[in-house]
Amino acid sequence: MNILAALDFSGFTEPILRAVDRIAAASPGSRVWLLHVAEPDPSFVGYDAGPPVVRDQVAAEYRREHQQLQDCVARVRGRGREASALLVQGAIADTILAEAARLDVQVIVMGSHGYGTIAELIVGGVSKVVLRKAGCPVLVIPPKLVSEG
Repeated sequence: MNILAALDFSGFTEPILRAVDRIAAASPGSRVWLLHVAEPDPSFVGYDAGPPVVRDQVAAEYRREHQQLQDCVARVRGRGREASALLVQGAIADTILAEAARLDVQVIVMGSHGYGTIAELIVGGVSKVVLRKAGCPVLVIPPKLVSEG
């Protein structure tokens, strides 16, 4: 079974990794893909990236995200699971859906920040979009599980 876990390095990381471990344990031979979607490069979307100090900050952020992702992969592998990291720039929901299709995953695991109806009307909830458009089951970790640990 191919499992895609979408990570944003918030409080959802631990509950998502626990859920992924349970799913993988129930399906021997599973492969886990840990995906973090990074902000698009400003110059790619038509904005000036700014002075060198701003570009350096963006580069440092990508390095930090890459290291966090590698740390998560090491933890999953430490549990005896086959795991790989994906750090991709793009629109979050679209990138999750595209990677899920490309990797032919059987389940997506992600968190829902639960910002509320107003925020979802303005920006659209990522988990809501993924739930609606995914070609496979989606396990959404609710905010309550994050606060309970």
